[in-house]
Amino acid sequence: MKARHFLDLSDAGGNAIAAMLADALDRKAARTGRPRGASDDDVPLAGHVLGAIFEKSSTRTRVSFDIAMRQLGGSAMVMDGGTMQLGRGESIADTARVLSRMVDAIMIRTDAHDKAVGLAEHSSIPVVNGLTDRSHPCQIVADLLTIIEEGKALPGLEVAWFGDGNNVLHSIIEAAGLMKFNVRVAVPEGYEPEEGFVSAARTSGAQITITQDVAEASRGADVIVTDTWISMGQSDADEKRKAMEPFRVDDRIMGEAKDDAIFLHCLPAHVGDEVSDSVFEGPRSRVFQQAENRIHAQKSILLWCFGLIDAT
Repeated sequence: MKARHFLDLSDAGGNAIAAMLADALDRKAARTGRPRGASDDDVPLAGHVLGAIFEKSSTRTRVSFDIAMRQLGGSAMVMDGGTMQLGRGESIADTARVLSRMVDAIMIRTDAHDKAVGLAEHSSIPVVNGLTDRSHPCQIVADLLTIIEEGKALPGLEVAWFGDGNNVLHSIIEAAGLMKFNVRVAVPEGYEPEEGFVSAARTSGAQITITQDVAEASRGADVIVTDTWISMGQSDADEKRKAMEPFRVDDRIMGEAKDDAIFLHCLPAHVGDEVSDSVFEGPRSRVFQQAENRIHAQKSILLWCFGLIDAT
């Protein structure tokens, strides 16, 4: 049986994502009152080991995958890229073939998307994209879970994004096409998302609006989303920060959204840059609920990769 990889949301498709979200909701509800490290009753991944490769710093991804595997009855082996032979020049192909004989699945958090693709091409076990410069699909499953918990249906949802056209936005746009919601992107000129993601979502029926008008983007939105302006390793910080200034999410922007709109941020946040303190700490912020949901999202992603979630 060919391994199921989760490099982008389209690898699973809309039906599978819906099944993951339903599973995540059920598993989260069933854990009420349990210690974080206690296993789920069915321990579906008992005896399984996840090899988690980190070439980029991480808090939520590292902890959530570890706890996800514990709750599913398995375990996670965390490997820093710089201390592996991968960091000394061993090829992605050889790393994939070695790990395929030692662990049951691989998660990689790295820079170039081609590294994740290369692992998947040469691996006989599932490979999960924990973040690349191109996309961040695991984060968006957690975001969708948070949105559903707030009583909002995905079809027809109006999502407004402010700031950089980055990897997180790419996956939100991809989700829009798969789950039939719309995205309004307020972004400075020169920082737009990749056209491939935009055109694919539009072809699937999603309305994707690219604008420099923050009021147009936020007016009537159900969800307001942003992310850090300066990603790890970027060298144009001062120039980029200046370009992003008009796109800070503040009370004015939230005031244009629907009265029950929520604010999301994948963290870490730079309060005062991409979001004001009043919004980040305000009553409509769901950023820490969103962060916790990384655990429940990772569990369902892993179960889908192992063929334990039915997407029909």
